[in-house]
Order: sequence, then C-alpha cells, then structure tokens
Amino acid sequence: METDENTHTIDEGLYSRQLYVLGHEAMKKMSVAHVLVVGLKGLGVEIAKNVILAGVKSVTLYDKTPATISDLSAQFYLRQDEVGQPRAQVSQPRLAELNQYVPVHVLEDDLTEETLKRFKVVVVTEMPWSKQLEVSEICHANNIHFISTEVRGLFGRIFNDFGSKFEVIDATGEEPLTGMVAAITNDTEGVVTCLDETRHGLEDGDYVTFTEVKGMDGLNSSAPRKVKVLGPYTFSIGDTSNLPEYKSGGIFAQVKMPKYVDFLSYKEALAKPEFLISDFAKFDRPMQLHLAFQALQQFVEKNQRYPKPRNEQDAVEVLELTKALVGTVEDKPELDEKLIKELAYQSAGELSPMVAVYGGLGAQEVLKACSGKFSPIHQFMYMDSLESMPESVNLSEELCAPTGSRYDGQIAVFGREFQEKIANTKEFLVGAGAIGCEMLKNWAMMGVGAGKDGALFITDMDTIEKSNLNRQFLFRPADVGQLKSETAAKAVTAMNPDLDGKITVYQERVGPDTENIYNDEFFDALSGVTNALDNVEARKYMDRRCVYYHKPLLESGTLGTKGNTQVVIPFVTESYSSSQDPPEKSIPICTLKNFPNAIEHTIQWARDLFEGFFKQPADNVNLYLTQPNFVESTLKQGGNQKDTLETVYNFLVGEKPLSFAECIAWARFKFEELYHNNIMQLLFNFPVDSVTSTGQLFWSGPKRAPTPLQFDPNNTAHMDFIVYAANLHAFNYGLKGETDREVFRRELEKIIVPEFKPKEGVKIQVQENENVDQDNPSDSIDEVVNKLPSPSTLAGFRLSPCEFEKDDDSNFHIDFITAASNLRAMNYDINPADRHKTKFIAGKIIPAIATTTALVTGLVCLELYKIIDGKKKLDDYKNGFVNLALPFFGFSEPIAAPTSEYNGKTFTLWDRFDIEGDITLQEFIDYFKNEHKLEVTMVSSGVSMLYSFFMQKKKAEERLKMKLSKLVETVSKNPIPPHVKAIIFEICANDVDDEDVEVPYVRVKIRP
Repeated sequence: METDENTHTIDEGLYSRQLYVLGHEAMKKMSVAHVLVVGLKGLGVEIAKNVILAGVKSVTLYDKTPATISDLSAQFYLRQDEVGQPRAQVSQPRLAELNQYVPVHVLEDDLTEETLKRFKVVVVTEMPWSKQLEVSEICHANNIHFISTEVRGLFGRIFNDFGSKFEVIDATGEEPLTGMVAAITNDTEGVVTCLDETRHGLEDGDYVTFTEVKGMDGLNSSAPRKVKVLGPYTFSIGDTSNLPEYKSGGIFAQVKMPKYVDFLSYKEALAKPEFLISDFAKFDRPMQLHLAFQALQQFVEKNQRYPKPRNEQDAVEVLELTKALVGTVEDKPELDEKLIKELAYQSAGELSPMVAVYGGLGAQEVLKACSGKFSPIHQFMYMDSLESMPESVNLSEELCAPTGSRYDGQIAVFGREFQEKIANTKEFLVGAGAIGCEMLKNWAMMGVGAGKDGALFITDMDTIEKSNLNRQFLFRPADVGQLKSETAAKAVTAMNPDLDGKITVYQERVGPDTENIYNDEFFDALSGVTNALDNVEARKYMDRRCVYYHKPLLESGTLGTKGNTQVVIPFVTESYSSSQDPPEKSIPICTLKNFPNAIEHTIQWARDLFEGFFKQPADNVNLYLTQPNFVESTLKQGGNQKDTLETVYNFLVGEKPLSFAECIAWARFKFEELYHNNIMQLLFNFPVDSVTSTGQLFWSGPKRAPTPLQFDPNNTAHMDFIVYAANLHAFNYGLKGETDREVFRRELEKIIVPEFKPKEGVKIQVQENENVDQDNPSDSIDEVVNKLPSPSTLAGFRLSPCEFEKDDDSNFHIDFITAASNLRAMNYDINPADRHKTKFIAGKIIPAIATTTALVTGLVCLELYKIIDGKKKLDDYKNGFVNLALPFFGFSEPIAAPTSEYNGKTFTLWDRFDIEGDITLQEFIDYFKNEHKLEVTMVSSGVSMLYSFFMQKKKAEERLKMKLSKLVETVSKNPIPPHVKAIIFEICANDVDDEDVEVPYVRVKIRP
C-alpha cells in the first residue's frame, strides 16, 4: 500500500485535543501506517473504532465468520437483522463513518505472507490458536508489529511483539523538565545545583542540554549530557574540568532520547513470558492465566467450541490442560483451581466493559507500534475483574445457558436473574461528551435500563463541535450544532432498540438553579448516578446531591493517557469531595508584569492582555451606558477604580476610532507602549548592571534583563501583532476589518510615534506583596468622572466585547495572543511558542484521546455491575488510576467514610437527623434535647443565621415561636420555592458533658 508522507495532512480542528497527547511527529508517523484488525466481535470493533478515530493511514478488517445473536452483547456496530452476515462486511460501513481521513477496507484474501506484508501492524482478536502462532511468526520475520488480545468474560489478555530494536521516541509523553541553574562545578563529575532549591525532577539516566550558561559557555553547544541524580536539587553531568569556570545563569532542559526495546516472538515468549502487572493485589495470577488461556485455546481447537457456561465437565478439562502446561515455563506457578475453572465457566461470554478496557488498551498499543510514542507493554498483560461477579444470585448451568437473546454474551457470565437486575436499573448520566458517549455505548450493550422497570436519564447542555468528533464517537459531521444529549440518545437506541422509550433527555445543567427539575421525586427514583463531567464544580455539586439522596456515584476523568475512576457508595466510602487535588500553582504578578522567564509566563500575560484590551473595557463601557449607578458602584469597589473609569472615557472618547486606519494607529501605539516604552522604563529603574542591597546583580537568577524592540514592518512577528490587534479593536466598535498587509504598511508609514523618555519616580513591583501605588499627578477621580460623556448622549451605542473562543480560527483571538506572547518572549530572550502550543496553554485545553476514554469507562462499568448487585463491603470495590503511556495500572480500595462521635454515637457524612413536619424553632431545639441529649447553641440554614445562644433575648423569643419554614423565609428574605419539600439545617450543639461537639446536619421535611 502507498505510504507517501504527503498524502495525509493532519486536520488540527479534528485532532486538536489528541495532538496535545501525541504531538505532530507521532501523528505524522501514524498517518502513514496501515493496520489490519482480525476478528470483528466486540473487541475487534472497539480496537478498530479507537484506531480509526486516532487517525492512522487506513484500517483493514478481516473476519468472514457469520455474526451470531450473542455478538450483540458487545458488538455495537451489529444490528439484530444482520445476524448471519459476515462480521467484517457488517462492521465496515459504520466504522468508515468515524473519520473521513481513514479509509476502512474489508480483506477478502487469505492471511498469507504477501498479504500481511502490506501492513505495519496486525491485531488479532479472534483466530484459532495454531493459526495465530503461524501469523505471529510471519510478522516477526518481516518486522510487522503483532498484537494478540482477547477477552473471556471478566478475564482479558494482551501480547505485543514489535520485533527487535523497536524505537521508542518518548517513553512517558511528559513535558521535558527544565530548570534554572545556580552553580556548576569544574570537576571530573561536574555538579549542577538548581536555583533557589527548586527540585529538578530528573532521574538517573536522563539527558539534559544547557543554554544561557555564562562562563562555562561550552555547555551551551555541547551534546546532551547524561544525568546522575545526587539529590533533589543537584545532579552531575560528567566531566566539566576542561571547561572555563562557571560564572552565572543557565537553563537546563531534559532531552527525550530514543530507547530501543527487543521483543521475543509469540512462540518464544510463551515459554519465557514477561508480564505487566495490572493489579498488585493479584501478583500471583498472571502466570496462572498465561497457562490457562493457552489451555482454553487447546480446548477450543479440540472441541471446536468454548466451554459451556458453568459446565463442570468442560471446566475440569480446561483445568487438566492447564496443569499439563505447567512444565512449559521456567517459573512454575501454584495453580488456583477455582480461578482456572472460573475462566472456563465464563469463556463463552463477552462483556462490553471488558471489551472497552482491552479495546482502549489494545488500540493504544497499536498507536505505539505505529509511532514509537510511549512505552509498549512488554510483552504480556493479564487482567481480571472477578470482584464484579454478582453475589445476590446463585449461578447454574441452566441460568447461564443461551436464550437466543442479544444479551447471551452477558448471561453466559452473570446468568438470567442478574440480567434482569441490570435491565431494571435506573441510572442518571450527567454529561454526554467523550466519557458520556462511551458510557452510553456500554450501557446499551449491557442492557442497562432496558427492562420493563428500567430507565436512563441523560443531561448535557452542550452542542456538538467539530473537535468533539475525534473522541465522541456517537457523533458524525452532520450532527455538528445539535444537542449532545439528544444525538447520543438516538445513536445508542439504534445500537439497542430495547432502549426505545427508555431514555429521558435533558439539556439543563445540574446545579442549584435546576433543582426544580432534578428534584426529590427525580432522585428518589434513581438507582444511581454516573458523572461524565469535565469540571470540578459540577462534580462536587453532584457529589453533594448523591450524599443527600443516599445514591451511589460513579466518578471518572481522563487527562491524555491518564485516567482515574472513583466509586462512592452510601454509608461505606468517603465522598468525591472528601479529598481534592492541590490548587494549581499560580504565576506571581510581579513575574507576569516585569520578570517573565518562561514562555508560560508570556502566554498568560498575553491572555490577560487580550481581556484587558478587547473584553473588559467593552464590558465596562456597556455597563456605564446601561446601569445608572455604574460610577457609584465602581467607586465603592476596591482596586484602582480610576483606571477603570479612565478606560471607559478612552474607549468612548479619547481612543474611539472612526475608521480602520485609526485602529491600525491604535495597535501601533500599543506595540510601542508594551514592547519598547515599558521595557525602557524598566531598564531605567533597574539598569542591566544594577545591584541589590546585598551586592548581587539585580538581573540574575530568575530575572532576565529585557531588550526593547524597535518596530520593523518587515518583521512578520511585529506585523502579526499590528494586524490582529487592529482587527480586534475594530471588532469592538463594529468596524470592518482588513488583513491585506500592504494596506497596513501604507497606513503605518503615516504614523508618527513620539519619542519615549523614561520618567523619574515611577514605582515598579519587584516583590509579590509590594505596594506600588503611583503618585500620579494626572486628573483626580472626580475630574475623570466629570469628563465622562452622559449616557443619554450615546443612546443605542454599544461596544462588542470579544468573548474569548479558542476553537474559532477566524476570530484572531489565538492569533493575537500568540503574537503578543512571542513579542514579549523576544523582549526577554525566551524561546517563542507556535500557535498550537499557545492555544493549548492560553485555552487551558485538556489533552484527550479516545483510547483512554474507552478504557476508563470500561473500568467504571465493571464497578456498576457491583453497585447493581448491591455489594456493601469496602473491599468489593476498586478505585483505579491508569497511565497508558508508561503503561501503568493501579487499583485500590476506596477510602472508608471517616467517622465522628457525639454522646457515644458514631456517624459519617452519610448520616443526618431526619425530622418530619414543619415544627417551630422551640420544638426543634427541644427535640434534640429530649431525643439526643444535645443542647443546641446555634442554628443556620444556608447562609442565614437563624438562632444563637448569644442572640438578643427579644429577637430569640420571637424566632423560637416561628415555624421553621417561616423563619427561613423571614431571615433569608426569600420565599421557599414550591418544589422544595425539605430544608437543610446546620446546628452547633453541646453534649452531655457540656462540650461543643460535631454533629450531623438536619433535614426537616416541611411538605409531603
């Protein structure tokens, strides 16, 4: 097949989030790779789907086997009326819709050596064992990357053979580390010390290069040097004794060096397996499963079928075959007969969640094989989720036998009774984006909510964008602009018609303002909630609702190749909000304003500049024109109110353009102010050779001495700023823009820029908390207010604020930020960033790839089985963390809900006091004294303080007589909405020993 690198361009609109995971180099390698997927049951289709979304050159399907009814348990691109047709033929047209850039073919030829040579990667999911070994040998001999993977019930396995000397270009995918140098010794083992005791984060064997080193200049041009870590702030870089003495400065940067990995062929690796451990609590299982899967394949070749579900005779035969294989490996395991027989019992079943896990994992290994990006699995990985087996039903061969149902693949593992439980659950999915789409697909295959008493509820207020199509596989180009929730519901109903009429779609976001929609009746009817959200605040809100209504919550998230899952079980685990990530590290204001030393600083500065030029002033002007009390309220606010009002004046009078030519002039003067005048003033205050009070050079360490820019119309970077700034300024005023640079050149020749002379007495912030209020002799605030034009003279006039939108390439937003950032980088001799990197940082884009999303949702659904079963023990559940780049899998028990105590009674966040009826405050206080031996000292509801022991006696007496609902309305000055049937109260109380104790919150039901 043709592999011309120029035949496949990378559509950054489609692949925007994936590019931040893989990078252009890896994407380019993938875009010329042809992939063959053998076996089109659920797992094969899942792998093909993820690989197509990722953007390889082409995908070819091979499976001539007629589809069966049980395939519908996990094969989401098969319809019931297509049973009996070849799997590959049925799947091809639907897979081809996923990505216009990736052609999808069906292979009719046999898998000969000549045929296989056409592919970069061959993935086998369904194939007789002897044929697999034959194909793997052909692949190994021809340097074709071979992957074999399968799922059997709650068991899965994968094997990689990427040949000898496979090049890994980036083992982790993490951003290269950088840091500032404080000192370097001249020695046979030169020691680098980091600035201000900043941890370098390097590991032994890493490589670094240097720039901006003074004195020991030779380091700046030397080849990457190998690191030996001496401590968190120091590392050695080999011999520096032949270099001049270090004086000052320097930045080290980690260099990703290629790594070469050797793989054994499948046949060789079977006897000497290397395992990636998927669960450290099950470290003794990989070798057992390694032999058991081989025994299972021997059983299939002998009997031409998989063992019958729960059939003891077949399971014993698989066990005996496994025992016979123990001698084939050097590290001979002690077999767990129950484990081996369980694999046999379940082997005829295919579960959608396990397909999702191995489909995501297998597809990521395909991408690694194509691109060399990230570390591949070396060489086997086995995994099971036996904890997902139901305990509430007794399984038998009769209950697990095929019924001619689309759920037979699941019934083979869990039985018919548990299938009924799955079908009659009622689940609320919050979010229908990337995770939401995958979740719904799994639920459709599992039959969640498809029963007589089952239901699904979906909410998502967003509409579909082009960039969603790369991960949110339920959507197609024709769906762009449509509601995600509605489109996703239609798509999964087509996958499983049993869901017809079972899905209720909402487009209202979850939050306090929609509690009339997602009310008591709504939550009381639910079996559980699954979050598929992309922001922490919404997650915390849903977490609070689940705690309040005592509903289990499934939580998950992804970040590039990393993913996590969390299970929240009422009265068992802590809640999602019980722990939280540390806050993002912010950039000090003085660094942003005057002392940037990294491109991240200049990008943030440019992002703030965008708001300060094109958003906030226009908003303030419009508020001034529409709100009579704008000036008064502004003067009451903290901060520099004078600047705000002067900006309003300038945008209405002083700088108001009447033509686009005036917008160009405005942009030119802003260039001069930002990149020349301000820098000149900074250097006037702090000359390059100035020293601090301790005698150190002021411009040293993290402070880089800047250089003013002299505007040059022939410099593309300079002109970029003028073009984009002028167009955005024109947008504010509704003027027609222009991009012809000749027009700009002609206008720029007419502009006279005044010569700048630095001023005495200007204060510049050097320390973070330093007060630098200027003694400005210009107009007073009163004078500024007096010269503002009356809003009545500007009736109907409004400005158009630029609402930042990173994904619209025609609006100049990212273009301006890139230009502004890079000019400031030039000021401070910082390496500039391209538009792609700038967009990533300024837009706070979350890297995403379909492989991780598929795997994480699979793990979530394995936990959903446990919730549906009603498991209540902490060790039944697992929270997960994965990083497919390394690759790494980590599972742990959820953290138990912390307990507190009062008067000898223990409670957790799940407990509360429930009171029926709208009683008076006095009755409320008496209830706790009589029933719980608690003396209430304070009562509040929301932000309203209702009662306290130190309250004025008269006020307290009035309130004690009032009904609680009336009291809340009186103090809050807001009526209780009709949909609210219960009010939450918080109390402070003393126990029997008159000690202040923490107690649960109180729920008072005021309406039936």
